[in-house]
Amino acid sequence: MLIDIEVNNKKIQAKKGETVLEALNKSGIKVPTLCRMEGFSSTGACRMCVVEVEGKSGLIPSCSYPIEESLKIRTHTPRVIQARKMLVELLLSNHPDDCLYCSSNSNCELQDMAVELNIRERRISGEKTKANIDQSSPGIVRDPAKCILCGRCVRVCEEVLGVSTFDFKKRGHKTGIATSMDKDLNFSNCVHCGQCLVVCPTGSLFEKTNIDVVQQMLNNQDVEVIVQYSPSIAVSIADELGLRPGKDLNGILNAVLRRIGFSRIFDTSFAADVAIFEQSAELADRIKNEENIPMLSSCCPAWIKHMEQSFPDMTDLVSTTKSPQQILGALIKTYYAQKENVAPEKIFSVSVMPCTAKKFESQREEMTQRGISDIDAVLTTRELLKLIRLYGIDVHSIDEEMSDNPFNTRSSASKLVSVSGGLSESLVRTLSYHLTGKELSNLKITKLRGTKEIRETEVKIGKYQVRLAVVNGLGTANKLLSEIREGKSKAHFIEIMACPGGCINGGGQPYDTDEKSLKNRSKAIYDLDEKEAIKVAHKNPSLISLYNEFLGDPFGEKSIKLLHTSYKKRDVLL
Repeated sequence: MLIDIEVNNKKIQAKKGETVLEALNKSGIKVPTLCRMEGFSSTGACRMCVVEVEGKSGLIPSCSYPIEESLKIRTHTPRVIQARKMLVELLLSNHPDDCLYCSSNSNCELQDMAVELNIRERRISGEKTKANIDQSSPGIVRDPAKCILCGRCVRVCEEVLGVSTFDFKKRGHKTGIATSMDKDLNFSNCVHCGQCLVVCPTGSLFEKTNIDVVQQMLNNQDVEVIVQYSPSIAVSIADELGLRPGKDLNGILNAVLRRIGFSRIFDTSFAADVAIFEQSAELADRIKNEENIPMLSSCCPAWIKHMEQSFPDMTDLVSTTKSPQQILGALIKTYYAQKENVAPEKIFSVSVMPCTAKKFESQREEMTQRGISDIDAVLTTRELLKLIRLYGIDVHSIDEEMSDNPFNTRSSASKLVSVSGGLSESLVRTLSYHLTGKELSNLKITKLRGTKEIRETEVKIGKYQVRLAVVNGLGTANKLLSEIREGKSKAHFIEIMACPGGCINGGGQPYDTDEKSLKNRSKAIYDLDEKEAIKVAHKNPSLISLYNEFLGDPFGEKSIKLLHTSYKKRDVLL
């Protein structure tokens, strides 16, 4: 039902039941906020969105005030602007003055608001917040001194991820945000997904950077520095580089990485094909033997850590196949090293990933061979963009190049793993090959695509009726995992990704990711699948050569030793 209200002396229509802020935004009127997040209920914590309402003695928070008949609102009166200015000045009064060195410089909402309100001097001085910087996590750094108590990290971790690592502590002027028992992140139940980094409006949470160590190795003549990049990276950086949003930059990215100085450039998509081939062989084995069903996906390290600490009784259900990052890391230091006659310890293996949890995964003790790590350093998409700018590379004047042998071919199925539901769709294509030796008549499974929290379908493969389920985000996964415990799930395979939307929305992706950006990235992935010739992992010629020359059978003795792993219960402070 639409009702008439007055805003800044102009009549507009608003929907009954929505908030004043929602009505203002739809009418093209911008009102600043610091605590609000799209898709979440409002808390009114920051009070930055206050407006004047005729008949009300005080200013009201527009994010939580409901639309009423005949409301008369003024959004930018001197009183309103002065109130917002005072709020920002109070926040700045005890905020660190290290903007030039802050990881969020030029991407800080508090900084932007100070500029918008023309705050050019410090009128209020407060005692600076003193807090130790928490660098215990392999992927996330936390600086409590820069926290403005907006509560965004608390809400995204609880409501989207279902992990609840953060919460408010103490009261009054001593209020803060902390993990359980106020311990460091590495001792908490944090899954390192990085979604808290994406929503933090200041530099209180940011990724632990590996740019310096990568640069150091690039200048070390005694080491061969090899880089791989995730299937989602090539469709995630275009708009940041001034190109058409969602454009696939595979060829340009290869050229860029060569100019930075990496000796070999590999597309992790090849390893995604290997992961699909291995995991589908593993699933076929379980279906035939009717054991450890449903099989749970294993390519998301944030989900794996969550499973180890919250659902350790389901360890046997999780696929033992390593993630594509770790598979390619292992192959680089074995298969590639043998072909090129390079000692594994002389290889420095770098991966570029959309996820801070990949930094955690690369340091797991299970991801080493004879004391040598599969992956030596992980860069997020944001770190890659910084590296490109640091080396002054103009992507507009660069020609496309191929990635390097022996991992330079991929199927379109390997690209699908970037989006939620894509792994399941790719997996079932090759599962048919393992179960029957035949191809599916229809490779496109639309019921697995989209953004619904849980998507399910059945696919008939020979005599088997294979049931698949896709979970969009860890918060939703908790519900489905509880059903598995109760014996209610009938699925054969369940895909779980920590980040809603999958890797294209990972915690290491560019900060300005919105719904439109995600749609552009998804569309680019699905368009690739439509037009490319090789649509199934098991027809990748480079993969076939790898198994013929080196690995032998999928899910065989050598593959299990090199490409598979195991998990166990992880004790953390909850």
